[in-house]
Amino acid sequence: MAWPAVGPVLAFDVGGTDIKSGIVLAGNEIIGLKRSPTPRSAPDPGEAILAVIAHLTTRYRTAYPELPFDAVGFVVPGLVDETAGIGILSSNLGWRDFPFAARARALLDTHVAFGHDVAAAGEAEFRGGAAMDSDDAIVMVNGTGIAAAVFCDGRRIKGGGYAGELGHAVVPDPDDPLRTVMLESVGSAGAIAARYSAASGQAVAGSRDVLHLASTGDKVAQRVWDQAIDALAFSIAQCICILGTETVVMGGGISGAGESLLAPLRRAVDGRLTLPKRPRIVPALLGENAGLLGAALKARQLLNQHPGGLE
Repeated sequence: MAWPAVGPVLAFDVGGTDIKSGIVLAGNEIIGLKRSPTPRSAPDPGEAILAVIAHLTTRYRTAYPELPFDAVGFVVPGLVDETAGIGILSSNLGWRDFPFAARARALLDTHVAFGHDVAAAGEAEFRGGAAMDSDDAIVMVNGTGIAAAVFCDGRRIKGGGYAGELGHAVVPDPDDPLRTVMLESVGSAGAIAARYSAASGQAVAGSRDVLHLASTGDKVAQRVWDQAIDALAFSIAQCICILGTETVVMGGGISGAGESLLAPLRRAVDGRLTLPKRPRIVPALLGENAGLLGAALKARQLLNQHPGGLE
């Protein structure tokens, strides 16, 4: 897959804690990379976020007059209908059915591309990262929760904003074989830390702490880590059987575990498959700026679709 070749674009990646922004050049160099606090207590969170984006857009134009940009790409978390340009729901940031694309076009007075943060990061990995040699891939982002971008025959499946919500898939409850639970309640980085703390009575900062404790012989930590691997493998194997996925890309905070995650995950997935072909399970390549590069990609795609300019 190739990156669309156009000039500079301005990109924003809205997260639960901060809004990353920067001017992205054709070679994916990010100029003026910045983090701004995400508004959390505004009565209208969608408008508050767009106010920050509008303010920053003006500042970038002023600070970098030598890098004029003809489009802005921005992505948000939660459930998103990209076609309608609507943020369907973000329980974390508090909006429901907010018309991000239309409001952004009115505020920014420029061409705007809008999308979902994980989908954008997945597009970036699919076109210029770990999945660029595959037509059929899943790019999973595993942090506080779990979501994925799913690609079949070279195209991302959108499902009206609901495709790829793997964190909501059900898996066997490791504590009760007669029950099922959501994948992200067992297999997410956030759940690994929470489940270890609940089982051991010892607070930890994150999943990497649990992995470290497991490496020192902590049996509770090892059990929690193994249960997370099993849950992830259960869902990944089902996706592979349904979609024929060639490549699974692991991103998000948990991917920092490297082969301590990937090696047992490959073994667990292999053990659940009877198909002769096995997928590649690899780490994401673009790092924490994948969402920002994905937002820039959406802006470039918009400009490439309308090379003569947009009305």
